Amino acid sequence: MDLDVAQVRAFVRTAEELHFGRAAGTLAISQQALSKRIARLEALLGTALFERGGNGVCLTGAGHRFLQPARDTVAAADAAIAAVAEENRPLRVDVWGHLYAPMRTLAQVAGRAGDLVPGHGRDLPSVTAALMHGDIDAAFGRVHPPLHAGLTHRLARLEPVDAVLSKEHPLAAEPALRPDQLRGSVLWSPGALDRLDFLHQFADRFGIRDRAASVNLGLAHFLAEVAASPDRFSLLPADVPLPEVPGLCSVPLVDPTPLYAWSLLWRTGNDHPGLHSLTAACATEAGRSRWLEYDPAHDWLPEPPARSAA
Repeated sequence: MDLDVAQVRAFVRTAEELHFGRAAGTLAISQQALSKRIARLEALLGTALFERGGNGVCLTGAGHRFLQPARDTVAAADAAIAAVAEENRPLRVDVWGHLYAPMRTLAQVAGRAGDLVPGHGRDLPSVTAALMHGDIDAAFGRVHPPLHAGLTHRLARLEPVDAVLSKEHPLAAEPALRPDQLRGSVLWSPGALDRLDFLHQFADRFGIRDRAASVNLGLAHFLAEVAASPDRFSLLPADVPLPEVPGLCSVPLVDPTPLYAWSLLWRTGNDHPGLHSLTAACATEAGRSRWLEYDPAHDWLPEPPARSAA
């Protein structure tokens, strides 16, 4: 006996909705077509799966017994189709931490990573949800706890961080600054500090007690706010291209140099072939551009770097 997957899918949707009209709507077919599929399935099985009445439908005893194996059949069919389609589908990659321009790092490896389709993630929780729902395949940004148990991450880049401040700031003319020299200044953050893990840990580690939050309206607007006051500063990865903001300057941080950790993140068990290409391209660029250099005597990280997949 060979089952028709379309008929089995019609049964499963109707069993879940217990309403022929609603089930037909979810399948984008007519109610008549749905009824025919179920009737053919019942004829093949030699038993009724539903009891039809004036108040709707309900499962028969045979219908209850058939439901879970039917669900498994539909899931197996979908997985088989996905396994074939996966070979030709571009890798869907999202980012978060947009103020720090994560796409500039991905752009450096995109040519060697195959076809990529970028997304529009907002923050780590929203990207995590998209990964777990299968809406995207991979993501790139700063990983920090708590991290969903169903995800895998791999460190891709450690990037030195500079201080950005007004040219009127008392320390603006220094060739380099130690982080603790900023204790008398106000850390200006693009949003609530308790949601910005890196800035929050930096402030705690180096005793920056004066903190104030802005609203994230983009990098240019944020940096203009920093430049507008001689007592403010913030942090940006050293390679982020600065917009033309009058009165702004950037000063390297040393002894120690804070490092911003960029990671690739994906759902454990996702075997899209593009994931291997992307991780390999990041590893190649990391070796070429020394992205993963870390000296605990001279550098600072909020937590120890994890160099391999978790």
